[in-house]
Amino acid sequence: MTGQPTVRVRRIYGQRTPHDGVRVLVDRLWPRGLTKDQADLDDWCRVIAPSTALRVWYAHDPAKFPEFARRYRAELARPERAAELKHLRGVAQGGTLTLLTATKVVDISEAAVLADLLGAENELSTETASRTTSSPARPARDLDRRNGPCLKP
Repeated sequence: MTGQPTVRVRRIYGQRTPHDGVRVLVDRLWPRGLTKDQADLDDWCRVIAPSTALRVWYAHDPAKFPEFARRYRAELARPERAAELKHLRGVAQGGTLTLLTATKVVDISEAAVLADLLGAENELSTETASRTTSSPARPARDLDRRNGPCLKP
């Protein structure tokens, strides 16, 4: 490791792996068909997600991704989002951070933009793991809430 944090980007529908570290959902909307126990989250940072207007404009059109990334980075400069980005940086400095999204193609998602901004050794996962309910539920870790405004799932 080069001293930079490791930030992974995965779909939320996949099961937790031993390499996930802290799992943080970065979507504004809760993923369809998934309970909080199934999600197995440590944090949910919904304020950091793109605005509704940007998300609707983008519609996950790969041709629009460069412009989406530019506009989203501009949104992340706003104080409430900047505070959450700072919180995520702090989490990543403590070990592996896995940014979770319900997006089908994670490498053109807001999570990929966030991972790039965190300046990390990014690991994008294009897994298409199916939803499962067979994994045992694990309680969310009690993260230090003084470091940022993310929500406990």
